[in-house]
Amino acid sequence: MKVRLVSVLVKDQEQALRFYTEKLGFVRKTEIPMGDHRWLTVVSADEPDGVEVVLEPLGFPPAVAWQESLYKAGIPLTAFFADDVDAEYERLRSAGVVFPIAPTVMGTAKIAVFDDTCGNNIQIFQVM
Repeated sequence: MKVRLVSVLVKDQEQALRFYTEKLGFVRKTEIPMGDHRWLTVVSADEPDGVEVVLEPLGFPPAVAWQESLYKAGIPLTAFFADDVDAEYERLRSAGVVFPIAPTVMGTAKIAVFDDTCGNNIQIFQVM
């Protein structure tokens, strides 16, 4: 088995697309209209054939409750790899991204957590 898709629940797909492309630097890969929503994915600009992040619309009440609970508890929904967490932290902060957790060493990794403006805390990490 291989991971090809990872879902990120978002309150607003258009807002998520802007944030994930304009702030984080991902690029749009797939966009297929599906009624009120879209099958919408983004990928790393460095790995256009890599894992796709599905910007998944929130429409299922238990998913809304789960997302809100994770967010309020400060738990990241998912984690993205960064070669240099400190550099990403500075780049994203200067672009207006809010970080509830600044770069922190935890065991053999350095992590930071940012708010994706779509209802999620997202962790970035690097292996030390």
